[in-house]
This record gives sequence, structure tokens and C-alpha cells, in this order.
Amino acid sequence: MDVSGGSGQPRSGSDESAERPTGPTAPAAGSARPGADPAAPADPGGPAEPGADSAGAERPTAPAETPAEPPQERSAAPPEEPAARPDTHPDRDHAHTAGPHGPGAHTPEHATPGDPDTHPDRAHAHAGPGQAGSGQAGSGQAGSGQAGSGQSGRPRRPREPGGGLLMGRPFGVPVYVAPSWFLVAALITWVFGGQLDRVLPELGAARYLVALFFAVAFYGSVLVHELAHTIAAIRFKLPVRRIQLQFFGGVSEIEKEAETPGREFVLAFVGPLLSLALAGVFYLALLPVQRGTVPGVLLAGLMISNLIVAVFNLLPGLPLDGGRMLRAVVWKITGKPMSGTVAAAWVGRALAVSVLIGLPLLTQSGTFGSTAEDSVGMDTVTDALLAAILAAIIWTGAGNSLRMARLREHLPELRARTLTRRAVPVETGTSLAEALRRANEAGARALVVVDGHGEPLSLVRESAIVGVPEHRRPWVQAGELAQELTDGMRVSAELAGEDLLDVLRATPATEYLVVEDTGEIYGVLSAADVERAFVKAMARPSAATPR
Repeated sequence: MDVSGGSGQPRSGSDESAERPTGPTAPAAGSARPGADPAAPADPGGPAEPGADSAGAERPTAPAETPAEPPQERSAAPPEEPAARPDTHPDRDHAHTAGPHGPGAHTPEHATPGDPDTHPDRAHAHAGPGQAGSGQAGSGQAGSGQAGSGQSGRPRRPREPGGGLLMGRPFGVPVYVAPSWFLVAALITWVFGGQLDRVLPELGAARYLVALFFAVAFYGSVLVHELAHTIAAIRFKLPVRRIQLQFFGGVSEIEKEAETPGREFVLAFVGPLLSLALAGVFYLALLPVQRGTVPGVLLAGLMISNLIVAVFNLLPGLPLDGGRMLRAVVWKITGKPMSGTVAAAWVGRALAVSVLIGLPLLTQSGTFGSTAEDSVGMDTVTDALLAAILAAIIWTGAGNSLRMARLREHLPELRARTLTRRAVPVETGTSLAEALRRANEAGARALVVVDGHGEPLSLVRESAIVGVPEHRRPWVQAGELAQELTDGMRVSAELAGEDLLDVLRATPATEYLVVEDTGEIYGVLSAADVERAFVKAMARPSAATPR
């Protein structure tokens, strides 16, 4: 089953806009070339515009009057940690799942505007930039040097996605068994063991060992189903964050969306197709086996369970694999992926209502082999509870798919060039007071520490500036408040949308140096600005989403 995450997820986050101080000086976007003499005051007219913007991008102009010091905080100083990003993960933009009674739900872990996180963790699955995922975005602090320390921390590498007990890395993708799997394994063992007592009473207590073997073998089949999605994603060059076996099945967390409806259809169809193939294999293996034996019962059970997984996942509603296939068909017809998502999501919601009402009625009617007299008492309650859980999973997954589709639709609005703050280059020994004066004159909102040749060395952290009292600023050097630049903190001014978020997720930080293709300084990108722009974009309704 294919569940949109939120995925990357991008893990999915909060849709609330965080109110933070806007910078060391008055709000104005732009940049300055490092070629200007850092020791001399900047031209009051503002620093030279980088590269003359051959693309013709508009740059906001500085206000007529700007304070000579950072604006006062409204509530509290901004945190040192990078702003959470959605992953996208979705989606882990989206996840394919299959389970014993149907698909399992995927909760995006990283979403930067992952995961939308939402990249997810992530997602991902939700959502504000700087973790979709859910989803779960890397939240390692990029640098924690304190004001006046002269030391700056190096960004930490993103942690492993986690999610339970690591079982292996087939095709380089980590496979985790969630703690909830042990609960469902015990439940399957208990239920299947009771059935074995009627079919093979001579087994005695050993029937529970046979039932446990069935539970493990069945989830092995679920893993094969998920590996089919994973192999197809790798074939289409889509990153797969992890596979997780959980209560209602398995989840393949694919961090990006297929580029064409044809690939989307194939990516969704291979899972149920392989489950059907497994059912056929178990059927052929059952033919020469004597009925009423342990091997015969196990093979029959695995054949039926894989057939149920395949058929259930082919139902045409998100977040099931059949819903992804329907989305691909509508996408192909209309040319709009959002239209496909809306159609498949609403069919998924209708399917959820049908499961909630229809499954208990079918059980009561004896459709599944039991008589009406047998389907009373605890069995009736169990069937109703199972139907409610499945319906909730499908309904929630359909809603998550809609949200992740809206996230991807608005991602192109996030462009590094338009979100970048104007920056003023200063040397390491320049006092903070002098640096702020130059920034004030230039209408800039960021400071870049450069060497004697104008090469950028580090970025003065906004939060560190706020923490320095005004009376101390003439005696504090700008370099003491700066965070050393790493390769991951240099962002191209041409990046936009998901490509921009992927770069920010890879190196979590509070500020990034934005450069032209020629290497010239364009300005400084704040993770907080990306988050606010993302929340603002998500607040606008989608034209394809029904009210």
C-alpha cells in the first residue's frame, strides 16, 4: 500500500508560523559582493548587487530608515537550533505499505518543507520547513558557539532514520522491525494457534510454535512486497529512506515522487503483483502436500494471506497501492498530478467508510465462512474494532496524501534567490557595533566574515547578535559570533523547491551562505525565513483541492 507521508516528509511538523526576530537590522532582502573593501563603510546606497542578476530577479529595496541595532525580541531569543523543516517525506515523501489485514499507515517522520519530512523524517509527514517529515527532518544543531567564544561547532551529520530493530540493509536500504510488530506477531500466534487446535488437535501446545512460524513467514512475505516497491524506486532513481515492518504491515518510505504517471503506476503496482505471485507460488507448493498436515496448513495460510494483501492493496483509493494506480491514471488523463491525488484521496475516504460499515456486516452474514450464530459476542466486537482501525488508517492516509500533494504543489514557490537576505562582508576583527552600522547603512540583514581577499569564512549568527548587550558591541568582534562555513552551508542562488530543501536537510543550520554560480556572495539564507515562506505558501488553498 502506498501512503503519502510525508514523505520526505518532507517527516510532518507544524503549520504554525514561528515569530522570530527578523535580523540584526531592518528587514530588506538582497546581497553584497565580497569584493567591496570590508574595512570601509558601505556605500549608503547599498552594496553592489551581485552579478546584476542576469535572470532579472527583483530585489526588495531597503526602507528609508533603519535602526542601528537589531530589533528587540517580541517574546524570547530565537533558538540556536535550525528551524524544523518538513520532510517530505510525506511524505519520505510517500510510503508503500502492505499488511496482514490491509495496509499499514505511515506517519511521516521528517518533512522539511521536508517532511514536507516531510524529507522527512522526512518527513517527509506535517509541515514546516526545516522537518516534512515527517514527518522527521534532521535536527542536529549546526553550530553552537556562544557569543564571545570565538569557537563554532561543526554541523552534525543527520542521524539514521531509526524506527525499531535494524534487521539488515538489502539493496542498501535499512529494514526496521517496529515494536508494534511484536504485538501483532503475538496476536497472530494466538489467533492462528486457536485455528490449528481445531484442524490439528494432536499438536497440543506445539501449535503455538507453528503459529509463530506462520506469523514470521507472513511478515517475510510482507517484506518481499515492500522490497518490490523499493527495487522499483531504486530503478527510477528515487531515494528510499527505509523499510519498516509494523503493526498493520510494512512501509517503504520513498522520499521523492515519481516524475511521470507511468512510473507512478509501475511503482504502485509491483507490490500487489509480487504478493499475487507469492500466493501462486504457495499454491503450487501446496499441490503435492498432503492435506491436514502442518506443511499443508502453513502453505494454505500463506497463500490465502498473500492473496488478501494483494487484493486489498489493489482497491482504488489512497493510501492503498490501488489508489496510487488510480492517481496515475487521472494524472495521465488530466496532465495534473494534483487532480489525480484529489480523485484518489476522495475515493480512499469513501473506501474507509465502506470498510467501517461493510466489514462487520460481511462477517455477520457469514461471507467469510462463519455462520451468523458463530459471529456473536467477542467475535463481533473484534470485527468492529478491526474495521474501525482499518477505516481510520485509510481515512488518515488519504488526508495525508492530500496534504503532501499540496506541499509538493507549493514547493516551487520556495526559491533561494527571493528568500535571501542582503549581506555585508566584514573582516574578523571588525567590531560588532561597526559591522551593524555598515549593515544598517546598506539596508542589509546579515553579516558575512571574509578574509583579506574577500573570501567568505563564516556567518555571524543572528541569535548570537541578539544575545550581545548594546554597550558591549564596540568591544566584541564580529568573528567571535560567527559560525564556520562548511561545504553544505554554501547554497546556490538558483536552487528552488525540493532541491533547495534537500540541501538544507543535508546540513541543518540556522543560516546558509548563498552564492552565484561564479562564486560571488549573493547573501545569507535564514532557515527561519524558509519556514515562514513555506507556511505562507501552504496557507494558500490549492486550485485543485475541493473546499
